[in-house]
Amino acid sequence: MSRLKFLIQRARRMDWKKMWATAEMLHKKTGKSRLWLLTDMLRCAVKYGAGYMDYKIAEMYRLTPAQRETVITRAMSNSIVARMNDKAYWHFFDDKAEFNTLFAAHINRAWLDLRKASEADYEKWKSERMGYVMGKPIDGSSGFGIRKFKAEELPGLEALKAQGVTLLEECIRQHPALDAICPTSVNTLRIATLMGDKKQGIVYAFIRIGAGAVVDNVDQGGMAAPIDIDTGVIRTVGANKNGDRFEFHPITGTRIPGTQIPYWEEAKAMCLEAAKVVPQLRFIAWDVAVTPDGPVFIEGNSFPSHAVPQFAAHYPDGIGIVPRFREFIDI
Repeated sequence: MSRLKFLIQRARRMDWKKMWATAEMLHKKTGKSRLWLLTDMLRCAVKYGAGYMDYKIAEMYRLTPAQRETVITRAMSNSIVARMNDKAYWHFFDDKAEFNTLFAAHINRAWLDLRKASEADYEKWKSERMGYVMGKPIDGSSGFGIRKFKAEELPGLEALKAQGVTLLEECIRQHPALDAICPTSVNTLRIATLMGDKKQGIVYAFIRIGAGAVVDNVDQGGMAAPIDIDTGVIRTVGANKNGDRFEFHPITGTRIPGTQIPYWEEAKAMCLEAAKVVPQLRFIAWDVAVTPDGPVFIEGNSFPSHAVPQFAAHYPDGIGIVPRFREFIDI
């Protein structure tokens, strides 16, 4: 898609009220005038293909033109995904039941597709569970619609489906090292594999950490922190979508930077091997939980988020992740 066509489509779908609200929030944060911020947002949209969320999360208002060139914006992200991932094969990742089936060797938990389950199937599955289970929309994203239930308190099948739950999974018991950071959610690793023309491997990795909710997604109030790909050590502070920085977790007080991710080599190997399963999809973001016995998959993403890997808190020098991507592909 050409940049002009992208800009026209974005303008038609733009939530102008949210754009104004973003300018208002940044005005209070930076002291810059609302008019300057709105004008600069539009300038970044035209020149770099940046949306107002790109502008906010990467703090583009503080970047020089050269630094702005290193930010993967929405337009650039769309172009990379379109080039690397054949949409005809997205369903293997977008449908969580298909994903669980395809990668069954690395799921290691019981699950049930409620779209296909009979009442008898559901009652049997429920009777075999103890403790808590997770209910999800089978094609959901960003943690929306995920709920935690006591197995014995699950409602009837139709009542559950009416709540938007179409997939049930056993809860994962995470490794104590990650439980110590935040025990209310499973704190997952996001490991992105890129099978590029110049290089193949892991292009970035970070951990998502809950902030009291049952999920760790940043769209649900969680935070993220980058992981050193070679060592598996959390490199720097946690940060959320509002730009707040956390050296210590606000609930547990556990220090975030310097934490060693358990089973890191095993997690990397699992993702790199899985990246070969659907070769038509060459850029996948894998969500990985680490249990006391090793890594397991939560899900895979055929359209990886470009925003969370670029929180400004993690790039104090203003240089984004474009240089890293250029090691793998031409952009």
